[in-house]
Order: sequence, then C-alpha cells, then structure tokens
Amino acid sequence: MAGNWKMFKTIPEAVDLVQKLKPLIAHHNDREILVCPPFTALMAVSQAAQGSSIVVGAQNMNDHLNGAYTGEVAPFMLKDAGASFVLIGHSERRQYYGETDASIQRKTALALEQGLSPVVCVGETLQEREEGKTNAVVERQIEALRGLTTVQVSSVVVAYEPVWAIGTGKTATPGQAQDVHKFIRQKLNALFGSASESLRILYGGSMKPDNVDQLMAQPDIDGGLVGGASLKADDFARIVGFQSLKS
Repeated sequence: MAGNWKMFKTIPEAVDLVQKLKPLIAHHNDREILVCPPFTALMAVSQAAQGSSIVVGAQNMNDHLNGAYTGEVAPFMLKDAGASFVLIGHSERRQYYGETDASIQRKTALALEQGLSPVVCVGETLQEREEGKTNAVVERQIEALRGLTTVQVSSVVVAYEPVWAIGTGKTATPGQAQDVHKFIRQKLNALFGSASESLRILYGGSMKPDNVDQLMAQPDIDGGLVGGASLKADDFARIVGFQSLKS
C-alpha cells in the first residue's frame, strides 16, 4: 500500500503522521507500506520511519542524472534523502506539467539505473473512457516499459489510476478496476513473460477505508496508490489492514 501525500504536510506534520502510523500498522508485517511525502520532508520522514515496515518514496524526479536544471531533483539526491521508490508519470504530472510517454520512459530507466524502484502510473481520462479508448491508452502508456531487462522489471511497480476517479470522489467499481488490471497484466506478460509475474499492479483511483476490501478482493489488484486517505493515520492504517481475501 502506497500513500501519495502530494503537496501537503510540513516537516513536523509529516513526522507526526509517521509517528502516529507506526503503532497502527506494526502488526501488519506481511504488508509492504510506502509513503511518498513532499521533497522537503523526505529525509525527516525516512528517519522517523526507521524501525518500522514503512519505506519512503519521492513523488517525482528529473530524467537527467544531474546538470543545469533549476528547480529539479535528481535521483541520487532522492536516495541521499532516504527514498527507495519514486512515483513516475502520475496523472497530475502528465496533466499539469506536460510529461510525456517518452519522458516517463527516460525517468523509469534512469530510476532503475540509480537503484530506485519506479512506481509507473498509467490511466485514462473520463473522455477517453467514454470513447472506449481505455485499453488503447493504457497499452500505449505501458509501452514506456519496453526495453527493460527481466531483472529490471522485477523492481518496477505499475499503478493504474483512472484519471476521472482521482480527487473527484468517484471510484471505479471493483469490476471496472479488475478489468483494466487484468488487461495490464496481460500486456506485461506479453512484454516480459514470466518475469512479470512478480510485478505488482496497484489501484490508484480514490481508494478509501470503505472500498478497500472490495477492491483488494479482485485477483489482479495487488495494492493501492492512496491519495487523500493516506493523509490521516487512522484511515491509511485501515487501508493497510484490508480484510479481504483474494477470490
């Protein structure tokens, strides 16, 4: 379960959230728990998470190793601050900052080269879904992984985030989410064969305490990329502790 804190939390607030979360998830040793704070809080959160099962990721990185790119952050800087994961190609980055499939491909390759595990985000807009283009859009975005080795792909996580269900209060039904997750798994299998079997696919469209059990019951949903609900320790702990068994 991954929590994307987006542009929220000061350093003290971020540390407080981790400190509240740690005892709530201490008994979930079988769950992988990732939090992605703002850049400013990465090091403090990494330090606060020590001694727990929480790992830390960044929300973005530049597609160059270093250089004259004012305002940008390089992957080695993220590692230096304690990150082991990085979100790549989130829909908000695509929508507001013009990130392309090509730049996402470069970022993914560079993250892997630098020892970061990329969480590569894919998903369609409401218009694309209504026009019946969901699979075509997702397949195009998955192509950003083409060219990775079978060793590299074992460190990749894919997150399906229907753009129309992010921050809107709308949520794909468990069946809708499962259909796309199954399609993604089939495409990954076509690209990487058996090497893709260990690759996790997260659902990232308004996962909440009241829908996590139904979503996680789906056979091809391996976890969640959680937005607003990850900003409250009790809510995120409930999501981490989902009760459903796979069907």
